[in-house]
Amino acid sequence: MTKNSLTEGSILKVLFKLAVPIMGTSFVQMAYNMTDMIWVGRVGSRAVASVGTAGFYMWLAMAFILIPKIGAEVGVAQSVGKRDMNEAKLYIKHSLQMIICLALLYGSILIVFRKYLIGFFNLNEADIINDAVSYLVIISCGLPFSFLNPVFTAIFNGYGESRTPFLINSIGLITNMVIDPVLILGLGPFPRMEVVGAAVATVIAQAFVTIIFIIKAKNRTELFSGLQLMKAPDLTRIRDITKLGLPVALQSGLFTGFVMVLARIIAQWGPIPIAVQKIGSQIEAISWMTAGGFQTAMAAFVGQNYGANKWPRIFRGYFIGMTVMSVIGISATLLLIFAARPLFSIFVQEEETISQGITYLRILGLSQLFMCIEATTAGAFNGLGKTIPPSVVGIAFNGLRIPAALILSSVGLGLNGVWWAISISSIFKGIVLTAWYLIVLKKKHSDMVPAALGDNKEYNLLDETSCSV
Repeated sequence: MTKNSLTEGSILKVLFKLAVPIMGTSFVQMAYNMTDMIWVGRVGSRAVASVGTAGFYMWLAMAFILIPKIGAEVGVAQSVGKRDMNEAKLYIKHSLQMIICLALLYGSILIVFRKYLIGFFNLNEADIINDAVSYLVIISCGLPFSFLNPVFTAIFNGYGESRTPFLINSIGLITNMVIDPVLILGLGPFPRMEVVGAAVATVIAQAFVTIIFIIKAKNRTELFSGLQLMKAPDLTRIRDITKLGLPVALQSGLFTGFVMVLARIIAQWGPIPIAVQKIGSQIEAISWMTAGGFQTAMAAFVGQNYGANKWPRIFRGYFIGMTVMSVIGISATLLLIFAARPLFSIFVQEEETISQGITYLRILGLSQLFMCIEATTAGAFNGLGKTIPPSVVGIAFNGLRIPAALILSSVGLGLNGVWWAISISSIFKGIVLTAWYLIVLKKKHSDMVPAALGDNKEYNLLDETSCSV
């Protein structure tokens, strides 16, 4: 077994060894945003609304990032499973070329159309609009860094080395945590920059992370040697990467679009609900980022074993992952419901905002288990190279949030109707996608299910030596 192989050994041990650093990296990404919200929250809810409004376009950026990110993650994982490092390097080269081009294109669009993009939300508050525009422009200038870092992370994760990106991203978080209060509140000789300071701090931290990734890449010749990034790309390889990443990217982009429409609906209740949604989504990310990290781990695990043609191991790993994430999902539900006030009070002090935030967390808390199993199942689909099913389910039910929000908010629930629309759709996504995956397994590989579920006494979960088929 090679150092980074996920195709042999104890499944539980391999999954945890891979997943824990990836989940840690996800928490680091969450902490970037939470750190900004904590310090911007000290300025006031109006500043939070500005960052939250501009932040929708950073969220939308994930649609572009995910195309080469998923292509690199799945392509590298499957290539490593087949012991073909030359193919892995081709995925790495083309993913890096794609992400640089996409960052420059998207950043340019945001800067040129900044006023129209912020104007979409009809905020009608001049100070919030101006701060949102300033934040958007500064963040856009740093997009090459914030685009490259997730792709570098995906490359290492697909290779089975999740500890390296965790450590590098953690350094960036520490940098951001140090700079944020200095620039936002104006500590020492630095002026008080508030929203602008949050943007500048984020760009500096992300640039620092990119530099470290590049230094690390130069020392990892088995992955990054001979890439020739300035050489024209192979359009066939670009097509393969796009085929893997586009469904996930489309889901992410439409999801952000749906959220933006919901934000416009929410805006009719004033700036406080916008701040509530922004802060609440950061708190909810406790489970969302955990699930996303495990989703990435499941994709890498399934991808390598798919490349090695080890189907029983894929089955077994999926059910183990579902068990682990079910426990995490239930724990997240209990946390959001019973600790809503202390959690929200970390970010703001205004009682009205806290009161609305408690309601938000308790309603969204009910869907955490289903969100976790949806993410795990999506990772399993992605590892197989089947990225369409999770996208179909996600797009369908995310899109239904808009009419559901309009209906529920108009029948007496008011603003809470929007929160219920989000929570209920998450529940359905988890149920439907899991059922879809189980049907796929049953139809295509029903002869392997008994062994994968433990009926084969020779197939030992904790000490598996061979399960090739």
